[in-house]
Amino acid sequence: MRRASVPVRGYRNLDLYGSLQPPIYQTAVFRMVGEATKSDRGFDLKYSREENPTLRPLEEVLAKLENGEDAFAFNSGMAALSTVFLSLLDANSVLLVPMESYGATLRLLSSLEKFGIRFNKAYPDTEVFIEEMKSTKPSIVFIETITNPTLKVFDVPEVIKTAKDLGAVTVVDNTFATPMLITPITHGAEVVVHSTSKYLAGHNDVIGGAAVVSTKELSDVMWVWRAMLGTIMQPMEAYLTLRGVKTLDVRFERQCKNARAIAEFLTEHSKVSDVIYPGLPTHPHYGIAKKLFGDKFGAVVSFRIRGGRSAAVKFFESLKLITPSPSLGGVESIATYPITSAAAPIAEEDRKILGIDEDLIRLSVGIEDVQDLMEDLDQALANV
Repeated sequence: MRRASVPVRGYRNLDLYGSLQPPIYQTAVFRMVGEATKSDRGFDLKYSREENPTLRPLEEVLAKLENGEDAFAFNSGMAALSTVFLSLLDANSVLLVPMESYGATLRLLSSLEKFGIRFNKAYPDTEVFIEEMKSTKPSIVFIETITNPTLKVFDVPEVIKTAKDLGAVTVVDNTFATPMLITPITHGAEVVVHSTSKYLAGHNDVIGGAAVVSTKELSDVMWVWRAMLGTIMQPMEAYLTLRGVKTLDVRFERQCKNARAIAEFLTEHSKVSDVIYPGLPTHPHYGIAKKLFGDKFGAVVSFRIRGGRSAAVKFFESLKLITPSPSLGGVESIATYPITSAAAPIAEEDRKILGIDEDLIRLSVGIEDVQDLMEDLDQALANV
């Protein structure tokens, strides 16, 4: 099955009545006479905290999209990350992450230090990160394919290769890139995680997460930890996420096209001092992005507005079509102020090094007519 067909048809529909859409099993328990019935992947089907058939079509699609062995749906992206790390880490683990990671992720990982885990951060540049890997010799390496919000791009295959040489497990957050740009498991990653609230569900109406694993051994471990922690996705959210993911290919194609046009438009705007987008030749990681992604570079554009915080606030107040909000990935375009949202938990000294300042704005580009989006940006910037 070709990649564009997987989101639409990449699952088995086991409904007894042949419903075109997989049904929602809105139940807490399942009939159990003696031994529990086994789910399609061999786990006990008795209690929806552990396993629910509504999730399986979504998990099958995500596993195929990421070229993994299996996938698990969670009730949020942070639930996915928490379950992954708790299942992999022990008191002797050494963890290396980029200093520019999602703020809640950094907060979670730093909190695990009280259990004896060593937590190290490195600048999000492939060469710098690899040198830090060789120096600290981590047991687990975590990266985001495209960082948030300054959109640095890791050479994912090189990071994974070095991790394997050092005997480390690699976990990749592929939320920004999506499997339509890159599949890290193909390059040797052990686990890929997503906030499915973003591009996979795609409509700003569902909270969820996912972890795709590369081996049956990891699948068995992940299932047990998800069941113990109670982090499973609920049936209605699974149904809505699968409905959303069916249009991932066409949505993301349009969003990437719109984002590139907007990035080029903003580079010429007098109220903008800098545009950050991996698809621009001026981006420091443009070569890596082109090698990994081909002709699409994601649908997030960050830019610096002249005038700092007061100008940024005025810009947000002036938007008419684009919504000021702390999220991304949906069909509606959203503008975010990173220092007060996702990047707020990043240490102030790290934000300065990374260039996450009061003039930085992150734009998640939707599927609206690109001319409407550019007109809204232009009139909002004109009011600054």
